[in-house]
Formats: sequence, C-alpha cells, structure tokens
Amino acid sequence: MEDIEKRVIGIVSEQLGVKIEDVKKESKFVDDLGADS
Repeated sequence: MEDIEKRVIGIVSEQLGVKIEDVKKESKFVDDLGADS
C-alpha cells in the first residue's frame, strides 16, 4: 500500500508542478496544491 501512495504522490507532484514534500494525504487539490480545472 505504501508503494502505491508514493507513486500517486509522485504523479500528483509532477502533474501539478509542486514539490513532493508539499503533497500529503491530507492535501486538497485546489486549496493546498493550486490545482484548477
């Protein structure tokens, strides 16, 4: 399970252009990571 979590965090980080350490399980895409539609 941990491996999947790390992969998802890596993908989110890459796609949104944010640092891996800024992506947490509690992060909200729009509010915390700056994602938009």
